[in-house]
Amino acid sequence: MDFERSLDLLWRDRGEARQPTRGRKPKLTLDQVIATAVALADRAGEATVSMSQIAKELGAGTMTLYTYVPGKTELLDLMVDSVLAERNLPGPGDPRPDGWREQVRLYAERTLAVFRAHPWLRSTSMVRPVLGPGLMAGQEYVIAAVSDIGLEPRKAAAAANSIEIYVQANATLFAETAQVEQETGQSTDAWWGQRSVFWEKYFDVTRHPAMTRIWESGGYDADTCEAADETFAFGLERMLDGIEALVTR
Repeated sequence: MDFERSLDLLWRDRGEARQPTRGRKPKLTLDQVIATAVALADRAGEATVSMSQIAKELGAGTMTLYTYVPGKTELLDLMVDSVLAERNLPGPGDPRPDGWREQVRLYAERTLAVFRAHPWLRSTSMVRPVLGPGLMAGQEYVIAAVSDIGLEPRKAAAAANSIEIYVQANATLFAETAQVEQETGQSTDAWWGQRSVFWEKYFDVTRHPAMTRIWESGGYDADTCEAADETFAFGLERMLDGIEALVTR
């Protein structure tokens, strides 16, 4: 992989990304190639994305695509950053929600929405991320939200990283749920419904008294989607409570 070429393409709106120069004036744009690849991944999964399939959908020759992007690895980076940019988070100087907690909630809501809309994102590495404008806009937004609340710089960075890791980890679970349901045609609630015999025949209430007590008290009454949303919101709010307590103590 040509890392500098990849960065050149990712930051093409700010730099001088090289455009196809061979032959006649190009009929396609890089943005068209990326959008087609994203639509293909959304429809059939990231594994189905290939230069030949994208070319077919665009009505172009496969080799033509290589004049826009070096290969699939670089294309995947462009796809990832393109959908992360869909969060459309406020930039420096843009209007944003009042209060740092509301700002973090906006980041969380939009990140979850993007992962749900593009389930293949769950394969994205958080350890070695795509260093494009979509990712960096998210990081800048979160660090800006927590950098002026009274935390020293190291703790502000740790708070921002903790928020991003929590949100992305949960977004990955949401994306996996959407992807599995898409691939199998079966909802998660239906999957659990097929396994009701486990609770009737194998679950021992004497060995799991705490779970049984919560169950009988209605703690597990929500469907899987509602429960996932509640769990995510609960965890995020407790994290924000902890950060706020650190500032005010």
